[in-house]
Amino acid sequence: MPNHFLIIEARFYEDIADELVKGAIGELEKRGATFERLSVPGTLELPAALSMALRSQAEVIRFDGYVLLGCVIRGETTHFEIVTFESARAILRLATERSLALGFGVLTVDNEAQAWARASVNQGNKGAAAAAVAFDMASMREALGLTHG
Repeated sequence: MPNHFLIIEARFYEDIADELVKGAIGELEKRGATFERLSVPGTLELPAALSMALRSQAEVIRFDGYVLLGCVIRGETTHFEIVTFESARAILRLATERSLALGFGVLTVDNEAQAWARASVNQGNKGAAAAAVAFDMASMREALGLTHG
């Protein structure tokens, strides 16, 4: 059974990040898993942090799965599209190339009210959903007899 996860959180919207992490931690603890946390400035830094975490554990695998959390709120420029598409593309590439058990909990919303509706542990609880996906994918990888990424 998978038991140890890395939560990588983008802190650009700190209060929303805190709520996403709260949901993720609650879900992992409910499933009897332990976790470590790593913070990055924003969503665009998530793929690099994941890559660094994978390289740092090349000799000894420490994590059964990864929970990536963050929020991008649409503005008046194309920055939203660049951040959301490029970070998601890079994360998906790492996940598929390395067979990672990964829960992607990055909110992409039009405004702060939408972000709170999705992040709140009393409403959408997308942090918990991302943690559940990471746990379930780690269980599936284990059932298939695959090793860690």
